[in-house]
Amino acid sequence: MASLIDTLTEVLNGEDKEYQKLLDLSKSKTDVIVRGDLNALSVITDKEQEVVAKIQALEHERTRTMTEIAKILNTDVSGLKLDVLIDLLKKKPKEQKALALIHDKLHVTLYEMRLLNERNDELIKSAIEMTNFNLNLLQSARKAPETANYNRGAYNAGDVLGVESGSFDAKQ
Repeated sequence: MASLIDTLTEVLNGEDKEYQKLLDLSKSKTDVIVRGDLNALSVITDKEQEVVAKIQALEHERTRTMTEIAKILNTDVSGLKLDVLIDLLKKKPKEQKALALIHDKLHVTLYEMRLLNERNDELIKSAIEMTNFNLNLLQSARKAPETANYNRGAYNAGDVLGVESGSFDAKQ
């Protein structure tokens, strides 16, 4: 079982390393979003996909290792969380300490990721709102006011002053 705990610790350290890379990419993404550089955003997104693929492979390895540990402990794998496993390792303080350290480190890293992703999400929403505002402003500037021309039936003929230039409806 000691080798499984060592394997789990190595996998979790690998995950933390990859999450740190993802965190760095997210930080650079914030600057790119603020600048509105879509090409750079695309490059960062491609790099993020590569890191996420590595994280998924490590996550698969972590799941496999936790399943093996659960079999040895004769417990259900769905109930075997990392903090539960740390508590079960009271008789092995070295392994317990190593798992506790990486658990705390991963917790901090993922918390930072969540905060940064929320900030990036807000920046993207603001950019979309600004883009919609600018589109609406441009479209309304191209329209001239309707005249108050009425036909024989006292209905508004809806004539428009000026000529509307060719534009598209962004809402469709």
